Amino acid sequence: MTMSVGAPPAHHTPADLASGFLTAGVIGAGLTAFIGGCMVESVPMLVTGLVVPALYGLLFFLATLPRRANEAAVAPRTALAMIESLEAIRGENSDVPVRFDLSVVPDDAPAFRVEMWQDVNRVELTEYRSDGTVVVEYPPDRPWKTRIVRRPTPEWEERAAAAQVDSVPGPVMRSETPDSSFSGFLNLFGLLLGVAAVLLLFRADLFDSHGALPKPSVSSSSSTITVTSVTGTVAIGPGRSMLDESELRRAVESLTQAADRRHALTVVVQDRLLTVVFPPAGAKVAGFDPRSLPYDRVAGLVEEARTALDVDSPRSWQLTADGVTGPLTLRVVVTGDGGTGTLEADGKGEVLRRNGS
Repeated sequence: MTMSVGAPPAHHTPADLASGFLTAGVIGAGLTAFIGGCMVESVPMLVTGLVVPALYGLLFFLATLPRRANEAAVAPRTALAMIESLEAIRGENSDVPVRFDLSVVPDDAPAFRVEMWQDVNRVELTEYRSDGTVVVEYPPDRPWKTRIVRRPTPEWEERAAAAQVDSVPGPVMRSETPDSSFSGFLNLFGLLLGVAAVLLLFRADLFDSHGALPKPSVSSSSSTITVTSVTGTVAIGPGRSMLDESELRRAVESLTQAADRRHALTVVVQDRLLTVVFPPAGAKVAGFDPRSLPYDRVAGLVEEARTALDVDSPRSWQLTADGVTGPLTLRVVVTGDGGTGTLEADGKGEVLRRNGS
């Protein structure tokens, strides 16, 4: 078969390299902003991490729409090819990836060599051998996207069975071009640049906000103290109760030692657990000083709720101190087999109302 050898076209244009660099930068910036926003509870960072990639994806889709439409409009070219060599990669699936080195000889275009990968069913592997002739298809402007036609038309099947295709000298085109290492480095640089841009832009939220980053837990054999950006908890060990003398006071003081934690929105007390909800950093929200709780009345209020609210077999109790919407109010909820009961008291521990099940 008479043929002429064509030079392989360039794969990556400067526009392709720039697009890959920009895409990697957006991915790096979006992921960093979203993860950082979750860590420090920053709404601007979360919005940036979600909106920027979505907006870039939309712009990229619109910008590449004409090119993709032009590529789809170009009909693929069918040709005969000789298998110079092939190598199958072992795998557990029914289809295994096979590397083909082909000499492609079109009827009305220069011949070329191409190396490509294609999944082939294990049963069909015996149909492909070195020096064998196959039918292939490829876009005329992107010959490195050559694919073997598994079920060619009867006409092409007859031609492949009768034709003798000669080997085509190199160079060999590959789906990964020699400049792919440079392209990969450029994409990595774009990814790191996107990460650095977010860290620089939101450095105040990430590094300068002392109350934003989670603080580690402080544990001992008898209790565990945990403080995050807006909550603090104290869990005491078995055999102890928040109703024990001075236990609740010590737990509250352990969470309010810092100057920015002298006010709370809500205090929740259970038998062995204390939870204090603090205002977010910088928020101007009314609250109360949890150290002003009527500690000497807490045990009495809980006992009264257990005995005076007509709750059968009371099993658990919870006291909630709330001062966000008005004066400090204490609410004790007792749960038992017969339902629940609620007792409300003012900031001095004086009972205001009772509500049994």
